[in-house]
Amino acid sequence: MGRGDLTDQEWERLRRFLPVSNGRCGRWRDHRQVINGILHRVRTGVPWRDLPERFGPWKTVYERHRSWSADGTWEGLLQQTQAAADIAGEIDWDISVDSTVMRAHQHAAGARREAPVPARDAKGVPSRTSDRDAVAVPPCPAGGGGPRGEGLGRSRGGFTTKVHLSADGRCRPLSLVVTTGQRADTTQFEPVLEKIRVPRTGPGRPRKRPDSVAADKAYSNRPCRQYLRRRGIRHVIPEKSDSKAARLRRGSRGGRPPGFDTERYKKRNVVERAINKLKQSRAVATRYDKRGYMFLGTVTAAALIIWLRS
Repeated sequence: MGRGDLTDQEWERLRRFLPVSNGRCGRWRDHRQVINGILHRVRTGVPWRDLPERFGPWKTVYERHRSWSADGTWEGLLQQTQAAADIAGEIDWDISVDSTVMRAHQHAAGARREAPVPARDAKGVPSRTSDRDAVAVPPCPAGGGGPRGEGLGRSRGGFTTKVHLSADGRCRPLSLVVTTGQRADTTQFEPVLEKIRVPRTGPGRPRKRPDSVAADKAYSNRPCRQYLRRRGIRHVIPEKSDSKAARLRRGSRGGRPPGFDTERYKKRNVVERAINKLKQSRAVATRYDKRGYMFLGTVTAAALIIWLRS
């Protein structure tokens, strides 16, 4: 076993959720060997062609990562791992939300403008993994239409992409959304929370509602607070100074100030620590993937390892 490879315990936790071959397209190369190759690339940021020979043909590793990013397999594996942790009572549902900017390498530019086509089986049906009913599956990968369609944009940091995420109280990512680098945090607040989906191992609907949400002043606006109240989620978001001044100027018509729990807000640092864990993977800290759905798969694979090794 090489440095960074899956241990026997991690492999056993992951193995039962992996897709199986339908027998019509030949045998797949060993999942464990290929996943170790993908994780090596995620951790080091090495070009696909420079993968060590012990992982097998580089194109096999690349195509497996591409197809699993396109059909939602990586997201399904993350959700199933979260479900196993939830049934054991290991998820702290006092979550926090934030975003982080990643600098895009020059190799991330130049994707074709047409949208990518999802992988299909011999009958022309989009590929799906086993036990797919319990997880959310995108109908097709997002992308196409130039850099903006691939989550690439221009911000103060230059050519960048942004990852919006939620993290549980143990510094582990629960949901991930990729946008352009200049996209405002508040526009992705609802998509990030809506993407939280932890399946039940038995009967019952997936859990989507956290116990509480903490966020910084970037999310302090009326739509975000109304959304949380509508879903009955307790929240701790500090009030902006200009909003407070405007409320005080209106007197009694300005309404009551929003509630703020100082002790609960101290736990918001868990999302910052989750971002630091994600950025220990060099292919996440710097984006090399041209397609947005492939970069989301790369970040999801890094999040999956955090869950397996937490």
